[in-house]
Amino acid sequence: MRFSWRLFVPAFVFSILFCLVHAEDEIYLRHMCSAANYTSYSIYQENLKALLSSLSSNKAIDYGFYNFSVGERFNRVFAIALCRGDIGQSACQRCVNFSTADLPRRCPAQEEAIVWYDNCMLRYSTRWIFRSVERYASYMYNADNVTDPNLFTQALDGLLSRLREGASSGDSRHKFAVGSTKYATSTSIYGLVQCTPDLTALQCSHCLNTSYKDVTGDIRGRLGGRVLGPSCNIRYDIYQFYEIPAPPPPPTPTTVVPSSTGEGSDKVRKIILGIVSTVCIVILIISIFIFLKVRKRKAKGQNNFLLTDAHDDITSTECLQFKFETIQVATDNFKKDNKLGQGGFGSVYKGKLVGGKRIAVKRLAANSGQGDLEFKNEVVIVAKLQHRNLVRLFGFCLEGNERLLIYEFVSNSSLDRFLFDPIKRTYLDWETRYNIIGGIARGLLYLHEDSRLRIIHRDLKAGNILLDEEMCPKIADFGLAKLFIPNQTQGDTSRICGTYGYMAPEYLIHGKLSVKSDVYSFGILLFEIISGQKNSRFCSGGEPYVLTSFVGS
Repeated sequence: MRFSWRLFVPAFVFSILFCLVHAEDEIYLRHMCSAANYTSYSIYQENLKALLSSLSSNKAIDYGFYNFSVGERFNRVFAIALCRGDIGQSACQRCVNFSTADLPRRCPAQEEAIVWYDNCMLRYSTRWIFRSVERYASYMYNADNVTDPNLFTQALDGLLSRLREGASSGDSRHKFAVGSTKYATSTSIYGLVQCTPDLTALQCSHCLNTSYKDVTGDIRGRLGGRVLGPSCNIRYDIYQFYEIPAPPPPPTPTTVVPSSTGEGSDKVRKIILGIVSTVCIVILIISIFIFLKVRKRKAKGQNNFLLTDAHDDITSTECLQFKFETIQVATDNFKKDNKLGQGGFGSVYKGKLVGGKRIAVKRLAANSGQGDLEFKNEVVIVAKLQHRNLVRLFGFCLEGNERLLIYEFVSNSSLDRFLFDPIKRTYLDWETRYNIIGGIARGLLYLHEDSRLRIIHRDLKAGNILLDEEMCPKIADFGLAKLFIPNQTQGDTSRICGTYGYMAPEYLIHGKLSVKSDVYSFGILLFEIISGQKNSRFCSGGEPYVLTSFVGS
């Protein structure tokens, strides 16, 4: 067969172009996708796209660790990207950019996914993944064995133990260490360990230790191996696979300027000293003024929990503030047996104060979606509400990272515990259900018409209706409530909060908020109380919609 240049040249050019296009592809190692899928064109998918876009466009971070979240509550997306500690910023950014496009192709509709490359790792999830250790891991190893597994493993264990200590002692920007040790006269073992820097020193050490021990039996005696985890990773080999950090720059030589003598130089020296002294005095005075101002503001904030909303007439809730030690004693240090339930914002515990008064304590989780705004919201709103069908707030606690709300204790828990339980629902005869419906309606009427401010609850559902010993309903959980001025009938919001299946269509789709939003939720709740069955939502066009069916519990 005769060789043809006409065929060779296009093929050669195509090969060159292919290499140039793919020269920047990252070395792929592994990926994992969750079993749960998100719906196409859903709010979650839009949040995921926005988050990945912000990761790939972020140029400010220069230490190789990204941890961001986008969205609210059920549609919130959390993401972490971590670059290998020995690579430069440009290589890190290139790997992160590549991963944000590559991972969605590998896991096209999964809610949780993770991918590892040689230079970086990317993961995203619907759940909180910051400052927490994930145990699962994947591992890879060299198929060749060492000549003396016992001696090799002993040297490797010592190296990784030393590197583990080095990485764990890192700061919030880097938890990374590399190093080497001698295995034989002419052979070295090189190692690299790294944790996501949001972990504590103890978490990092524990992650590296357990990850290595979990796979020791599988990679024992191999010439090289690596453990890939979402929170930490390990690699070792008999060649130097990492980059040596650049040495610190040499100190800049100081130039000694010979001193001048004479009358002219004395005058210049006096002028300079006068200017410097004046500037120092001015700076000192300004610093003292700022210090006193900040201390006064801080002291004022510590002594009184001030609520400065234009519509709030509560200027100090000092009388409602409890000490954390008091609540610790009342709940027996938040004993597990005293736990009443777990919600989206934290846990609820029962307790008893020194005088014998029974309380329910809502302890907000540090990673809950309810932040300072919602906490302030709930204190301001509930403290002013006085109605038989609204849960009563006794006080609050705000110390350090602890945020507690102290409510009256309602003995029969929430309505959903009765309504959707095949045994307990027998306690709800028609008269009781009628009274519960009437009580909820009276509570809503008070919120919408009779209180000084018009209050939209935004999360009315069976789980937020508490029942006392007489089965009297009390509306609870005002963390998402919205305040309207008396003459205001409607508002717009871009922050859609609540529970799907209970949210009115104009609020869910367009962000239109009014008393009708609560009335719609009350209507769904009314169907649940009458039928004794829980609503379940359908999806239309990928968006959670308002069509509601009722299915057996």
